[in-house]
Amino acid sequence: MIIYLQNYFLNLEEYILAGGIVMLPLIIISLLMWGLIINRAFFFRQLYRKNISRKMAGDFLKSGIIPDPKQYKGAIAYLVTEFLKRRSHKACIDSYILDETVLILTSSLNRYLAIIGSLAAIAPLLGLLGTVTGMITTFDSMSFFGTGNAKAMAGGISEALITTQTGLLVAIPGFYFRNLLVQRANILQNRISSVGIYLQRYV
Repeated sequence: MIIYLQNYFLNLEEYILAGGIVMLPLIIISLLMWGLIINRAFFFRQLYRKNISRKMAGDFLKSGIIPDPKQYKGAIAYLVTEFLKRRSHKACIDSYILDETVLILTSSLNRYLAIIGSLAAIAPLLGLLGTVTGMITTFDSMSFFGTGNAKAMAGGISEALITTQTGLLVAIPGFYFRNLLVQRANILQNRISSVGIYLQRYV
């Protein structure tokens, strides 16, 4: 197992070095993008878990009791908790406070999603840049050695192909998970907004 891992990392190192200087920003973009994807995935998972119904949310508002954070951690429980913390006990003001709380919570669901999409879009462009630099390297070697030095030509061609491949490997799953997270955010936003309208009767 240890020998297998050593060989794997050696091959990975050779792969990265063969891709040239463009591989460094591609790796940084990939790590940052996946870090944000994992962050959002855990955030949405927490908002889906241990949620409360609209009726329970109304009961908490009527009683003025904040939901137990150990028992309820979902999006609706968070909405009720934040509203009760900011409540003024004046109906005309509390109505605006509830709307503002809904707006703040729904806006937070879109956080980092645009950045994930931008990073996924930048990756293939960097791959294209690597393709250009690889072809320049190939033509430079041809100008010095002609077409007889296959090894020098192969280095530039492999750089061009590896960076293109890496850019697509970063971009394709990045766009997929970004769209998946956007769908989850939209579902939660609609749910929170509908509950916010329902809770206006208890303000």
